[in-house]
Amino acid sequence: MNKCNGCGVELQIEDQNKLGYTTNIEKKLCERCFRIRNYGEYKTVTKQNSEFINILKNINETKDLVVLVIDIFNLNKNLDIIKENIKNDILLVLTKRDILPKSTHDEKLLEYVEKYKLNIVDKIVISSNKNYNFDKLYELINQYKKSKNVYVVGYTNAGKSTMINKLIYNYSDNTEEITTSILPSTTLNEIEIKINDELTIIDTPGVLIENNFYNILNGKELKKIIPKKEIKPISYQAKEKQYILIDKYAILEVENINVVLFMSNSLNVKRLYKLPSTNLEKQEIDINNCDLVINGLGFIKCIGKGKINVYTYKDIEVYTRNYLI
Repeated sequence: MNKCNGCGVELQIEDQNKLGYTTNIEKKLCERCFRIRNYGEYKTVTKQNSEFINILKNINETKDLVVLVIDIFNLNKNLDIIKENIKNDILLVLTKRDILPKSTHDEKLLEYVEKYKLNIVDKIVISSNKNYNFDKLYELINQYKKSKNVYVVGYTNAGKSTMINKLIYNYSDNTEEITTSILPSTTLNEIEIKINDELTIIDTPGVLIENNFYNILNGKELKKIIPKKEIKPISYQAKEKQYILIDKYAILEVENINVVLFMSNSLNVKRLYKLPSTNLEKQEIDINNCDLVINGLGFIKCIGKGKINVYTYKDIEVYTRNYLI
């Protein structure tokens, strides 16, 4: 079977409207990946988690080490799909360390993810953009692997493929790269990458995060909401009722609660003292010194007790958690 080196889909030359189409199978790159890499064009592919769950179940049968990649900025509320389908030893990798303020301690982040209650043999914080902690990551992978095969799993846009490309660049003579994109369902099937004779990394499609902005926005909008560099938090003291506009994506109605926004600094954020006309749907959230998460958009550190009304897109999940920072 000839597979695309970029996304793992089976290559074919018969139908340009179907996945895997290429004009030259020998190049081992489908037209979709070629256009993502060279022109930034993304062809939307609709996938269901049921397809990815079958891949996870197959991994479970191998007993091989699983590297679970989690985006620090977009920490999952839970990892139920992973828990239910993966019983292998897990090396937990928190990516995108460069997004959070430098004052944040790695040790605190690692303690925070203990809540997931997985079969974790070790955990590490990395940044692919800054090449941070990669020698240690490579050492841990080789320390805990059960065979030469190591599987990489995670949710969409966690940074799996970017991390693997950095491993290839740092530790392999292999010149191939996996296709990366900010949009979900870029990797469509398993992709085997030989790092050396003793280690083969197997990338897997990202599990979809439900009720998340990542699944409903186009590429241009995702570039705005997904931070590319260190976040500069924005603070507001709200002694009287006021409204914090987060671009066109959300409005916070706040009173007697101080808030610190950890979101992409590309977003247009401003304060008003009157609720503007909006079609966004209202959710009332109880606050007690916690983080308020707007799924996919970022999180707000809330200092105080009371209620916050959150106006945002329909079906976007909004919830509270213990302070991350």
